[in-house]
Amino acid sequence: MAGDIWVAGDAYEAYIGRWSRRVAETFVRQLDAPASRRWLDVGCGTGALTSAVVAAGDPAEVVGVDPSEQFLKTARAGVADPRVTFQVADARSLPFEDDRFDVVVTGLVLNFVPDPAQAAAEIARVTAPGGLAAAYVWDLAEGMQLIRHFWEAAGELDPGVPDEGRLFPLCRPEPLGRLWTEAGFGAVSVEEIKVPTVFTGFDDYWTPFLGGQGPAPAYLMTLPEARRSQLRELLRSRLPTSPDGSIPLSARAWVVRGTAAA
Repeated sequence: MAGDIWVAGDAYEAYIGRWSRRVAETFVRQLDAPASRRWLDVGCGTGALTSAVVAAGDPAEVVGVDPSEQFLKTARAGVADPRVTFQVADARSLPFEDDRFDVVVTGLVLNFVPDPAQAAAEIARVTAPGGLAAAYVWDLAEGMQLIRHFWEAAGELDPGVPDEGRLFPLCRPEPLGRLWTEAGFGAVSVEEIKVPTVFTGFDDYWTPFLGGQGPAPAYLMTLPEARRSQLRELLRSRLPTSPDGSIPLSARAWVVRGTAAA
């Protein structure tokens, strides 16, 4: 959904996947969907949310779709369950008939879709009447601390940086809720999920940014080595560090949910 900045499964796991799995687990538990339902995971990526659905959702079926075959390769390797299938598909044109699924979910995807309103409309189309549709995105403006620290430091060195907090206005409660309401869902609500993201040390924080997966790592790869080193040392001096050398941060995601019209 985001072009070539989201293609390599292993690099994504090191950068965001390990934290997105924690959010996904909480998200599925809080949905509290009935057992034996048909689930669709839109933009399933490396399978973090699909895994959480299998572990906590007691589904009859889960279909995961993503435009990246490399991500799906990682997902298939990590989710071995006969109820789960994966296929290549775009959120804006889901290859399913109307009312196909009881629960449709999408995690950390909608802000990267070129037309999120079209994706929301497609999600509404394939959700069965009375079914549940829910999505979550990182709070890139404030609550996703590992990324906020990066862009704040980068912005000091280059005021023109493509800060995700400005680029993705959907990652806030009001526009996220409005997206679901305008797609036709009822009983729309928005809430937060917050998880700790504790790094063992600075290298554990910094190295995943070198993988090129996501806007911040992609930006980092465009910098000459001297500027990259300058940014690294500025971050090293700014990040909160515990006596044992660990870096205690947290990550907040906004969750929207609604019910498909009967």
